[in-house]
Order: sequence, then structure tokens, then C-alpha cells
Amino acid sequence: MKVAKVIVDVPASPIDSALDYEIPEHLTEIVQPGIRVIVPLGPRKIMGFVVDLAQESEFDQLKPITDVMDYTPILTGELLDLSIWLKKETLCFRISALQAMLPAVFKAAYEKEVWLTEEEQLLPEKLRHVVQGREVFPFSDLEESEINERDIRNLIKDDLIDIKYVVKGKNRVKKHTFVEQALENHMLMEEYENLSAQAKKQKDVLSYFIDQDEPILLNDLIKKVQTTKAPIDALVKKGILKLTKKEVYRDPFEHKSMEPSEPLQLTPYQENAIEPILNSIKKTYYQTYLLHGVTGSGKTEIYLQSIQRVLNKGKEAIVLVPEIALTPQMVSRFKARFGDEVAVLHSGLSQGEKYDEWRKIHRKEVRVVVGARSAIFAPFENIGIIIIDEEHEQTYKQEDYPKYHAREIAKKRAEYHECPVVLGSATPTLESYARALKGVYHLLELTERVNDQAMPEVEIVDMRKELHRGNRTMFSESLTEQINERLEKQEQVVLMLNRRGYSTFVMCRDCGETINCEHCDISMTYHRQHHKLKCHYCGDERPMPNICPSCESDSIRYFGTGTQKVEEALNVHFPDARVIRMDVDTTSRKGAHEKLLEKFGNHEADILLGTQMIAKGLDFKDVTLVGVIAADSMLNLPDFRASEKSFQLLTQVSGRAGRHELPGQVVVQTYSPEHYSIEMASQYDFEAFFNKEMQVRRQFQYPPYYYLALINISHENHVAAVEASKEVANIIAHHTTGNCQLMGPSPSPMMRIKDRYRYQCMLKYKQRENVDGALQKVLDHFKKDIQQQKLQLTIDFEPYHFM
Repeated sequence: MKVAKVIVDVPASPIDSALDYEIPEHLTEIVQPGIRVIVPLGPRKIMGFVVDLAQESEFDQLKPITDVMDYTPILTGELLDLSIWLKKETLCFRISALQAMLPAVFKAAYEKEVWLTEEEQLLPEKLRHVVQGREVFPFSDLEESEINERDIRNLIKDDLIDIKYVVKGKNRVKKHTFVEQALENHMLMEEYENLSAQAKKQKDVLSYFIDQDEPILLNDLIKKVQTTKAPIDALVKKGILKLTKKEVYRDPFEHKSMEPSEPLQLTPYQENAIEPILNSIKKTYYQTYLLHGVTGSGKTEIYLQSIQRVLNKGKEAIVLVPEIALTPQMVSRFKARFGDEVAVLHSGLSQGEKYDEWRKIHRKEVRVVVGARSAIFAPFENIGIIIIDEEHEQTYKQEDYPKYHAREIAKKRAEYHECPVVLGSATPTLESYARALKGVYHLLELTERVNDQAMPEVEIVDMRKELHRGNRTMFSESLTEQINERLEKQEQVVLMLNRRGYSTFVMCRDCGETINCEHCDISMTYHRQHHKLKCHYCGDERPMPNICPSCESDSIRYFGTGTQKVEEALNVHFPDARVIRMDVDTTSRKGAHEKLLEKFGNHEADILLGTQMIAKGLDFKDVTLVGVIAADSMLNLPDFRASEKSFQLLTQVSGRAGRHELPGQVVVQTYSPEHYSIEMASQYDFEAFFNKEMQVRRQFQYPPYYYLALINISHENHVAAVEASKEVANIIAHHTTGNCQLMGPSPSPMMRIKDRYRYQCMLKYKQRENVDGALQKVLDHFKKDIQQQKLQLTIDFEPYHFM
């Protein structure tokens, strides 16, 4: 008997290990590790991943596999092993780790159907009540009836019903109709002669095929011959032509013609930085490099030339870029250099496009993947380099389960493939830089911009002084003056606001009441476009009130600054300027992001106004001024990384100015100009910032001196949430070992979201083994409550969000 070990698609701890299933005779050739199968589990049929094969099982009677979903493995042996490590590392279920490795399309919706195998009158009363004359009906009808799981099992056992599995979304392959000739050329000519003079269009179609015998897309043929489908159908009916369906890939870049690019001459700094990387590629050994280079120092060219070396060796490359913001410009650089060798995976693609790009990788049709976080799981089998650009970006950390960090996965995969990992950034995370200084990573420095351009000069404007002078606008005198100057010279301006939405909150000026969301403890945000208030946590919306709900005064106003409000102010102060606004609202439609940047690149606007998404990766030669409005809004967040994030953002956005011939200028408007992160960002002094921030981290015992684990507890019942959080703290206190500190339990900064009460405990530790046992005990203790979904409990290692 051949046995398959299957991880079933039920994220629950009692079955979070491989179950044994018999492989039926007719499937022995097909079933292998890495494919998905349909298996019986109790009365249900369910999807699972085959993770291993065996010749025998410790159990006598095994159920057979029902069906296979794939005919070739969609996960490699390396990725199957990686899922075990990921489960241990993030304390997730193994099925969740496996699911995380695949595009969403693979999490195909499947529906179970009940088929009757006997006449209705022979069925028990309970079941007849559900059937109501149908021979086939949805399984959910059974689940919602009084029939329990044991009854269902008995009905199947007595051969009264059968449960079949219907996969929805299995046909995700895009097919197009092609027309080709069904006869030899000389016979086509005969048929052409035999057609009557009235059949003019049919003759036109045939003469096309007599001239050339390649299959052609039906729509293209209709356009070329300027006809309709009717004459083609007539020729198909006569057996002269035939229609065939062929698979075509959806190409997210089909509208772009890329100019091929040649490798550039490297500067001496770049030569020094690339040498160790090339050495690691040549000698095939694993090493993590931290490429610390100022903005505009030519990091991308180092990536491109390293990848070329990898491709010359016949190997593959994975390049991660932070979310959608970097992809259009970044991808075109890779496409220009490596052409069709590149596949792209990022959140801006449709499901179908993601699926096609993934299949190009799976079928070994490409050798370079450029993508966001999840591209780290690309099913390559011969990786020669992994690059993470802007390694400090938070988007590399997955916030849903499993809560992995792409950097850690990259290191694990590179170790397996014995290849280099390159982490690139102008402002690396403190953790990475500290590791590089300790020699855990190999530090590579690029201290000069490629074209010897000076870094743009930064002017810090104290907005408190502007207020004293009577300037109540959003723009300081200096910024106003500089914008006007740029408009006169026909140069371009980038303005960044650290916020989204139209304004932050709505408040009554008489009684001070702010309008909060009814389901979350947070003020609602006013969105001008629809004149509505919206909660950015649960999505709840309501119309903007004309009078205060509390005191009925009509002095209700919105406060704060959002991108829409800044756009209006720009139109008032600079009426001749053409403004493009980029924020969550204007870029939500597919491709919108790219179109807006293209317009700006073509000089169809003078000012690009946006949120954090414009701070990174943009490279426009005529941008000579960058303005930062409300630079300190991040400093006030309850987050120990607030200073670091502010420093990174200011440095990144400053780097958008003066990247080519024209010199750049940066104006930073702030209410706290004396804060060290703002001061040091204005001098581009990463070293000084690093040293200062490390003192603060040591003093308060934060990373990189300690590791952190954040335990979040939430429940619909407030008392239950409090009790559970106390129990969690109690278990942790009794079972941690070594140098650990427990903080909490305390209410989360936002105590209620979506009508659930939220508490948290923070654990600081030096060694992971000191806390693993305790956290596992917590999960085991609350196993039942979590399964019944009363309680939600998540554990986040290296947390980035504390709200």
C-alpha cells in the first residue's frame, strides 16, 4: 500500500500534523509531495497538501485520496521544508504556512454538493425535509439543518447520499480563440476558386491564409480583413478553416515598449561594493550583505550587474521591492535589462495576472522575479541571489497570519541555495545596521551619489514661528517662495504630507465633542469627495452631520490636514500650478498609480502631492524642490520606532530632489525642529542618528538589545477579554526562563475595534528558547476558545504595529 502524508486545509491545532491517506491505484503515478489533493475528513471532503510519501502507515485502515487538484507539484521540496521552519518560527499552523506560499488564486473556492443515491421516499424523515425534491443540493443546506455530523456519516455509510466536491475557479487559465487553416495550401486555392463572386468576404479571408499559414487570433483576423465573424463561421462549417483555443498569458506590461538598457560603467565606490557580492556568487556561498548607500548612489545598477552574473551561471534571482510604490519604475529597469526573463508579482496585479506570472516562474519560463513581500516564495529551484531593496520598509513584515518577515525567509532560502542575500537601503533598520557592525552581516558602503551631485540642501522651518508671525496657512513663507520660483523656471515640485484622508477628525467647537466610530475607539475621518465620515479601521461610514449630536450646536468643523485639503490650499495659493494628488483614494484603481507618475514624468503637472507612497524610489530629472508638510506627525505615535520611521521617511523623501543635473532643495516644516531625528535627517547623518537612537533603545531595553513578542488578546465581551489577558500574563510569568521581562496586560492603544475589546502583553527577551515553551503553553491553554472563535489570540514576533 502506498501512503500519502497530507496537511489538510483546516487551521486548527488538533489536526495540525500530516494525516495518512491511501493512494488509490489509478493515482499512484500522479500523487507526489507538493501537489494538492481532495481527501475525506469525517463526513466532509477537503483540500490538502501532500507533504511526503511512505510505503506503510501505523494505522491499519486508511481512507483513500478522492481526487487530485494538480498534476505537477506546485510547491518544491525546499518550500515544503521551509513551511515546517515557518510554523515553528511564527507559531502558526502548517497549513497557513503552505497557503502563504501561493497566490490567492490557489486558495480556490470549492463547494461541496450532496447527491442522492436512493429514491427520496427511502430516505429518513429528517433528510427528506432538506431534500425537497432535489437530486443535488449544496452541502451547506445539510449543515444548517438538524442533521449532525454522525447522521451525515451514517447516511454516507448506508449509501443513501454521496458528497461531491466542486472546485470553483479551477479554470483560471486565460484562453483565446485562434483561426487556422484545416486544409493544405493547394486545396485552399481550389476552394478559393470554387467560391462564388457573392462570397466576397469569404474570399478575402481565404486569400489571407493563402498568403500566410500561421494561426491568427480571431479578433485580429476580423480587424485585418475588415469583416465580421459570419464569413469565418461559414468557412469553418465547410471544413476549410478551424477554430482552436490556445492559452495566452495576461501580460501586465503589454502596452509598454521597453528600450533595452546596457550595463553602466561603475564608479570606484560601486566597484568596491559589488566585488564581495560577485565573489560570493562565483564561489557559491551564503552571506548576507547590507548595502548602505545614500539616495542616488547607484544601488540598482549593483543589483542589475549582480543578477547578470547569476544568470550567466544559469541560476535565478529574486528581487523584493516595497509594495506597489516602487514597482512601475523599478520593474521597467529590470525589464529593460533582462527582457522576457522577468516575472512580476505585486499587489497591483489582478488575480489572473498574478496567477500567470506565478506560472511563468513555475514552468521555468523566466529567471528573475521582481515583486513585493510574497515573491520571496517564488518556486525557483536554483536561486543564485536574493535582493531586498529598501530593506527598512515595514511592508516586508506580513501583518496577517503567518506573521513572517520576508528578510528572515530570504536568509533561510539563501542558506539552502548557498547564495548571497543583499539588503539595500539609504536608511537601514537599526537592527540590520547593528548586525552589520557586529560582523553578522557584511557591510558595504556607498557614500557618494553616482553623478557626483551634492545631496540636496535641507532647510528646517519652525512652524511655531510662522504662527507668531501671523502666517496661518499650511505653507511657510520659505516654501511658498521656493514653489513660486520653481513654477517660474518650469521645474517640478514634490510635496509630501504624512497623512491620508481629507482631515483627521470632526469636532464641535462649542462642547468639544469629537465624532467617534460606534464600533471602534477612534475618531472618524472626514472624506471630502463623498462628504462622509469614515472609520479607517472597520470601514464604517456615515454622513457628515450639520449639527453636533451632543449639544446640537452648528459649530461642527473638521480639524487637521489631509491631502485633499492641501490640494485645495495649493489651488488657492498657486492658481496656475497643475497638481497631481497621489494618495489611497486616487490610486485605488488598478494602474492608477502608474498613470499618475507617467503624467508627472511627462511634465503634465508641476506639483506632485502625496502621502508616504511618493517618498521612495521616484526618479524625475526636473524635480528640484521637495517640501515636507507636518514632518512630525509620526513622532507622536505610541511606537518605540517613531523616531526611526521619521528619520527614514525624511531621508528618503529628501532623496527625490536634485537626482540629475539640476541642484535640489528640501524644505521640512515642523513644530518640533529640535527633535534629533528631524535635525539629523536634515544633515543626512545616519551614523549620528544611529548612535543617538541606540542609546535610547539600550536605556529602555528595546530592539536590537532585546527581542520583542507582542501577544494580542481580543473578545466581544469586555470582562472575558480582561480575564483572558490576565491568564495569559500568568502563564507567561510562570513558564519563561532566563532574562525575560513581561509588560502588561494592558489595554491596546485602540481598545475596541469592530466591537471587540483588545488587550496586549509585551514580552522582552534575549533568547528565543526562553519564551517558546511559555507561548506554546498559552496557545494550548486557550485552544478550545480559539477554535470556537470566541477568543482571538495572536502572537507577533518582531512587531511593527502596536495600535
